[in-house]
Amino acid sequence: MIYVIAGTSDARELAITLRDAGHEIIASVVTDNAAISLHKENIDTVVGRLTAEAMAVLIENKGIQMIVDASHPFAEEASKNAVEASRISKTPYIRYEREEYQGHTSQIKHVSSYKEAALLAKEKKGNIMLTTGSKTLQIFTENLLNVEGVRLIARMLPRKDNMEKCEELGVEQKNIVAIQGPFSKELNIALFKQYNVTLMITKESGKVGSVDEKVEAAKELNIPIVMITRPKIDYGIVCRSFYDVLETINQKIEVL
Repeated sequence: MIYVIAGTSDARELAITLRDAGHEIIASVVTDNAAISLHKENIDTVVGRLTAEAMAVLIENKGIQMIVDASHPFAEEASKNAVEASRISKTPYIRYEREEYQGHTSQIKHVSSYKEAALLAKEKKGNIMLTTGSKTLQIFTENLLNVEGVRLIARMLPRKDNMEKCEELGVEQKNIVAIQGPFSKELNIALFKQYNVTLMITKESGKVGSVDEKVEAAKELNIPIVMITRPKIDYGIVCRSFYDVLETINQKIEVL
């Protein structure tokens, strides 16, 4: 059995690919919503944030032979827990990492943290569109709300908990863009124009994360971009395609 740490659209597709290749799969996701699409594919799915110890127990109880970490590039805690669970249970670990954004432009300023992005945005001021989700919203509200010359526009999934978080942190309704992707370049352009955006903040989530469309839209409108780089984690074995994951699994299972 293979344990897939999922939660993203490409992780779901990878789990299906492994299942269709003849492997028995169990997946874990953080939210009930993320589990729905996996359940539709009849893939056994655990819901909730698992510690390294909880993962190790799951691995032992289910007789798992391999861990495939296909979590979001910025799900740092999940990946670190998976690596530790691999060590505890002595179970082989593979990281599936979606390709990074390949474009280059002088409009992009790379930073290594959310705090650094917030402080840079504070210097630049203007209408700042935040496209990094709700999890780290507080870092930006603490540094950008009620700052003269700054309007913070938060774009995120239209979930009840996200709206409640915006209310708690003081983000006004007029500055919330609650919308479900994927976003085309044209839709990004329309949103940037609608809110007269002068700076866009994004994470380097890769092509699957629709970074290309955001960046291309900002480039066309000559909007500066602050891009937060991915966390630096020593994953060990990293695969960049579903084919590589399958090949690596088959090679490792042969020697188990």
